[in-house]
Amino acid sequence: MEATVGTLHQLFEKNFLEYTSYVIRERAIPTIDDGLKPVQRRILQTLFNMEDGRFHKVANVVGGTMKLHPHGDQSIFAALVNLSNKGFLITQQGNFGNIFTGDRASAARYIECRLSPLAKEVLFNKDLTEFVESYDGRMLEPVTLPAKIPLLLLQGAEGIAVGMATKIMPHNFCELLKAQKKILSGEEFTLFPDFPQKGFVDVTHYEDGNGKIRCRARIEEQNEKTILIKEIPYTTTTQSLTDSVEKAAKAGKIKIVSINDYTAEEVEVEIKLARGVYAKDTIKALYAFTDCEVSITPNLTLINGTTPETTSVSEVLKHNTYKLKEDLQKGLEIDLNRLEEKLHSRLLEQIFIEERLYKNIEEETSYNAVIKGVKEGLTGFTEELLHPVTNEDIEKLLEIKIKRISRYDINRQLKEIRGIRKEIAGIKRSLKDMTGYSISFLNSILEKYGAHYPRKTEIKSFSEMIIRKIALSNLVIGYNRQTGFMGHLIKTENEKEDQSVTCSEYDRLILIFSTGLYKIIPVTDKLFVGHDMEWFGIVKRNTIFNMIYRDGAGNVAYVKRFNSPKFILEKEYRLFSEHKRSKILLMSFGEEKFARVNLMPSSRARTNILDIIFDDHLIKGASAKGKRVSNRVVRRVVSATGPRVLPVKKNLPLPGFSPKSGFTQPAEGSKVDSVEEQNTKDKKE
Repeated sequence: MEATVGTLHQLFEKNFLEYTSYVIRERAIPTIDDGLKPVQRRILQTLFNMEDGRFHKVANVVGGTMKLHPHGDQSIFAALVNLSNKGFLITQQGNFGNIFTGDRASAARYIECRLSPLAKEVLFNKDLTEFVESYDGRMLEPVTLPAKIPLLLLQGAEGIAVGMATKIMPHNFCELLKAQKKILSGEEFTLFPDFPQKGFVDVTHYEDGNGKIRCRARIEEQNEKTILIKEIPYTTTTQSLTDSVEKAAKAGKIKIVSINDYTAEEVEVEIKLARGVYAKDTIKALYAFTDCEVSITPNLTLINGTTPETTSVSEVLKHNTYKLKEDLQKGLEIDLNRLEEKLHSRLLEQIFIEERLYKNIEEETSYNAVIKGVKEGLTGFTEELLHPVTNEDIEKLLEIKIKRISRYDINRQLKEIRGIRKEIAGIKRSLKDMTGYSISFLNSILEKYGAHYPRKTEIKSFSEMIIRKIALSNLVIGYNRQTGFMGHLIKTENEKEDQSVTCSEYDRLILIFSTGLYKIIPVTDKLFVGHDMEWFGIVKRNTIFNMIYRDGAGNVAYVKRFNSPKFILEKEYRLFSEHKRSKILLMSFGEEKFARVNLMPSSRARTNILDIIFDDHLIKGASAKGKRVSNRVVRRVVSATGPRVLPVKKNLPLPGFSPKSGFTQPAEGSKVDSVEEQNTKDKKE
């Protein structure tokens, strides 16, 4: 039994590894040499095999590709449409869909395609291509195509394999070729993505093909109440973008009346704004809450040889550039060999006809004697030839027809030989300076095709959108002291006891309880917090808290000041030590705040009133103990408008204060008791 389990385990492990290797190398991840996935390479090779200058039905191309690609026709069709829409290698005729709206292509039987002039010029060379048998052994397919431009970085790629994925950004045609020239010249270069959807891109954190980028739509104000989206971010369509806008509107993050998509050849999405809302503010909200801004994390994973690896844009381009130089050199060497063979043949033909060597074999009766006669006749001309004469050379001379000999034009032959010698000399000069020849080749491609591929995406640095600042304050958080619940679904009933705050869904709320406990929570629908909450409000940086509290252990009051504390959501903290008699006596916020402290009467004391000026106390941490108010027991604490000025009882509540503690300030125009009158009242009490 154990042996059987072990065998099955080995079988599954082996099969899974083989499947993983196949998916990575044969389907999902592109190759560094030509930048193509296998299905793309097979489509292009099929188009090259079918090439006759005319358009071909896509259905026929898909059928032809199936002879090389062992998968379904739908995967081939989808890959062909995607490759065609990149706009470099395939010329379209018919409806191939719309990369802006996300509309799909027509059926394969209705649309046509063929290789573009660029593809025919830079992709194919039988002499430099290694071929292997197709999956069924009936045809030959290329291992890689000898691409003379960096297709991987030009078109970009995206794929998911077993245990790995790739997401390579497309780059600009002209910028790539200019960067290759800089590599050949030993100069520094920098490359950034360029997208067919146009828009803006922030490459601050683009780490040479990895890292992170942010893409934005181009949004224009038609007027104060109308916004037009003219370009969209990479990876989005106008359909997905309008869906995200409608979703944000339903969630109350933006306020719009309507959104209409008029996109055809160019993007045009119109947004009408609601009453009281203006374009300038809404544009910021669109970037913050919709797909008008998207973050992309590139991952430059590819197949190098037979191994997957993660690399950088610079390394890929250097590899492509050095391979271009190597392929151009191999091509020149092949052309040189062919021209030398051609020159050798022309010289042999010239000598054979002009010197009338065919006369020497007119009376010979055997084949060997004929060969020998021609070879002896050529003996005196070996210095004029490029290499020794072979039997194969002689056989070619013997195949010359009498008609051709009779019409032989000496001047024309001399002119052709001079032309061949000139071509050979030119190739030899190029081989001595392959760097210059490679740069010249790139210049010719740039001059011929560069104007067709200008940069589309504008590189721009974006400021971070702080969502909490942009979000609409459309939620009212209520606290019902009687039930102990708070949230934006809670209705307040008692104005004196309950409290409410208006905020957005991205705000954080700080809850402070009378026992000195506090915590920070996100905005909530409904939450039970208890009946002893002293105060709650929105967390804001650098808010100054003024507090007087009673330490229950010694029945002593302390005063302290602190800024908004740092926090972990939902974690409980304390402002002072826990004790059943410990309690907050007064809270206020900001500067220029005062308090009146009533002390326990003493026969030895001159007064039972103590004024607190909070600005006289240092701002410390939230957990600091603070400064002792007095050695005497504190009876009561109320807020005041200034030293020696007390509030009357009928006042408006101070914003942010709990009505429970009665921390109020005088209403405008109300009567305030003098110090002497207040002392008299305290003695009577």
